[in-house]
Amino acid sequence: MILNGAQILIEVLVEQGVDIIFGYPGGAVLNIYDELFDNEERIRHILTSHEQGAAHAADGYSRATGKTGVVLATSGPGSTNLVTGIATAFMDSIPMVAITGNVNTDSIGKDCFQEVYTAGITLPITKHNFVVREVSKLADTLREAFKIANSGRPGPVLVDIPKDLTLAKCEFYPQKPLNIDNVYVPDDQQLNTVAEAINNSERPLLYYGGGVISSGAYEQILDLVKIGNIPAIHSVMGKGIMPYDNPMNLGMIGMHGSVAAMLAVKKTDLLIAVGARFSDRTANNGENFVDNAKIIQIDIDDCEVNKNIPADYSVIGDVRKVLKALLPKIETKERSIWIEEIADMKNQDYIPIETEDRLKPHQIIEDIYQLCPDNLIVTTDVGQHQMWAAQYCKSEQPRSFLTSAGLGTMGFGYGAAIGAKLGCPNHTVVHITGDGSFHMNMNEVPTAVTYSLPIITIVMNNNALGMVRQLQKVYCNSRFSSTLLQKQTDYVKLADAFGALGFRAKTPKEFKLALKEALKSNRPCIIECPIDCEEQVLPMMPAGATVDDIIIE
Repeated sequence: MILNGAQILIEVLVEQGVDIIFGYPGGAVLNIYDELFDNEERIRHILTSHEQGAAHAADGYSRATGKTGVVLATSGPGSTNLVTGIATAFMDSIPMVAITGNVNTDSIGKDCFQEVYTAGITLPITKHNFVVREVSKLADTLREAFKIANSGRPGPVLVDIPKDLTLAKCEFYPQKPLNIDNVYVPDDQQLNTVAEAINNSERPLLYYGGGVISSGAYEQILDLVKIGNIPAIHSVMGKGIMPYDNPMNLGMIGMHGSVAAMLAVKKTDLLIAVGARFSDRTANNGENFVDNAKIIQIDIDDCEVNKNIPADYSVIGDVRKVLKALLPKIETKERSIWIEEIADMKNQDYIPIETEDRLKPHQIIEDIYQLCPDNLIVTTDVGQHQMWAAQYCKSEQPRSFLTSAGLGTMGFGYGAAIGAKLGCPNHTVVHITGDGSFHMNMNEVPTAVTYSLPIITIVMNNNALGMVRQLQKVYCNSRFSSTLLQKQTDYVKLADAFGALGFRAKTPKEFKLALKEALKSNRPCIIECPIDCEEQVLPMMPAGATVDDIIIE
């Protein structure tokens, strides 16, 4: 059949199983939006307040569902407004396809209105990007974009389409979506070596990250822990795979990780890293990260092996398939002495102080999990609230804790909440944020109101850029330069102006009442929670330090 470029785009999106996209219209994508008008029953378009919010929504949709998020923007400022969202997805290996319009083919390079070199700008923050110059190649280019976004280590791919190609016509041949299979051929000798190292270890420790969620290796991780009696730690991206209260779960490792996790890393004789990349926030001091321990690294991306921490053994492949091949070779071990040591380490964990007269971050988060349904998805922005959420959120399921871990994007949380709610409409979505981050994304509250998305936003308001202020306290002798915000925002009035419900809670009792009302309302809500600006995220391991230098007060 003969179709124009805009029609081809719609057909390929439907072919790839896309039923929802996020975006913002403009001149260069005028014909695409005109085609969306005729296809609203096949593809739902969500109009956000800003292109960055659309990118974060596509990202959050992908994180919550495991599907490919799709975002659409016009040329020039439309495409540059996607950059932070694309980089966020790239750093956390989230499959996303970004489609941008551009000026007409014969105008490229002439500094026309709203023209930028989108492919050049986004090259370092995408797995791949394409500039389509012939309409006959558009369909296959889009198919290739989806394939690249989902094969191997997932990530974002960008397709830039000049405006004239959206009207140009050619023959379109429908295809079925490709069955993307990350092929892994087990190397028995290699697996035997790794299994032998695990079986002979007296104090093994499992360290897993976001790669486990990407591959769906949840059961295999739990089986490895159970069969081998191996305690586990996780990165921020690995949260939700093991039940929060599992005795073998030592919690998060890293700058603000648990004391038990940090102690275990120093005492293990074999660290088994699965789908985790040893980022600087995890391995603060690379040279002294472990003491005389061997390291096994299992990852789909061979570029991650030996990049930050030298590995003694490595297996490259989809971690789910690797673990399925490895598990039959793992022997059941009692390891009673090591398990006793682990229990002692857990007893040394930092315990925050309880209060009844003022709000404490950990109490807020505990109340969220006590009062919300089990199908809870939490999204966060970045700062102190993010780390408190990472420490205290009792996530019991994968894909239920969505945060910008690699790029650390303030402003990520609300867009991600929109994407998560649209992707998982039967789940309760709570957006935990700080006053600094919320001022970067509050413009997306009207999006939630427009589409009747009952997202509950918890604003931990300490009138400061809390995390930077905490670092200034530690490193800059409490010289608080530009981190005391003192904004006069009335969050209750703000919510009302946007068409949402607003609450202000100053005590634990008031917060519980506000949260109950928000849950019953079935509307977008904002709950302001005043927090003392002296509240610190503890424990804290300073950059370049070891567990011996941990700050707990």
